[in-house]
Amino acid sequence: MRAARIHEIGVPDEIRLDSVAVPGPGPGQILVAVHAAAVNFPDTLMIAGSYQLQTPLPFIPGNEAAGTVAALGDGVTGLRLGDRVAILAPNAFAEYCLAPASAAVLIPETVSFAEAAATWVCHLTAFHALRSAAAVRPGENVLVLGAGGGVGLAAVELATALGANVVAAASSADKLAAARGKGAAHTVNYADDGLRESLRSSLGAGQLDVVIDPVGGPLAELALRELRWGGRFVTLGYASGEIPSIPLNLVLLKGVTVKGLEIRTFASHDPASAARDREEFTAMWTSGRIRPVISAEFPLEQTREALEAVAHRRTVGKTIIRIA
Repeated sequence: MRAARIHEIGVPDEIRLDSVAVPGPGPGQILVAVHAAAVNFPDTLMIAGSYQLQTPLPFIPGNEAAGTVAALGDGVTGLRLGDRVAILAPNAFAEYCLAPASAAVLIPETVSFAEAAATWVCHLTAFHALRSAAAVRPGENVLVLGAGGGVGLAAVELATALGANVVAAASSADKLAAARGKGAAHTVNYADDGLRESLRSSLGAGQLDVVIDPVGGPLAELALRELRWGGRFVTLGYASGEIPSIPLNLVLLKGVTVKGLEIRTFASHDPASAARDREEFTAMWTSGRIRPVISAEFPLEQTREALEAVAHRRTVGKTIIRIA
């Protein structure tokens, strides 16, 4: 099979299209013929050597894909050959990918492979952040930073679906237009306008209940200062490249809760909440209420270009690699 593989950390040009053996499924696994895979920001960090976990070289990047079941390992039930599935599994940028059968979700007939591949990492991260970490309630004011990215745009859509009043903050007009299309009631272009000034103009001073932050950098403290007493701040990542330092006296004086959420480990630390969230989100997704924004698609041969587009934040929503 063809697979995009990384041969040297920190060098995007070392992404090669290699010919490798098709893996066979072990007990409890399925082999998926990949039709589409999604590029996520952590993929770019892994290639740069900046991610929390290191992977031995060479490796196939990608953790989110959709395709058809090509083979079943021993003990797999509930799935059949040819089933259309979305999966969360490593080594996704290849023509075939192994995944735990438990990580596969059947794709509704109304959903394309590209849409299915673009949904789970960002939307499930955002839903865990909103539902479990922040416990968002209808009518609350929720600020989403980085609202034009995959996680940010998903958070706008899901917070709106949960009944929140959403303020979307992003760095360009096209990203904010996408956020409005997903339900944002207010928008802030923080490349041109001051974040705190814009929030106060829209809501008044100190009126935020929740901040969802996949960006980090200097915006984090500015957003935290606009939380009302008892507000909740959820940190999801640092797309800005800068991990913020939060003055703890602000946390003390405002009585706020600061939480972190990491999608790879959340289910192992809180399996009950993870299972509830997944069930609720799956119901929303299969009903057609949730649809990702896909702004760019690349063939497998252009995996490097796809990763660079995401790394440099040149896309809105999700970027897809077309494989089959």
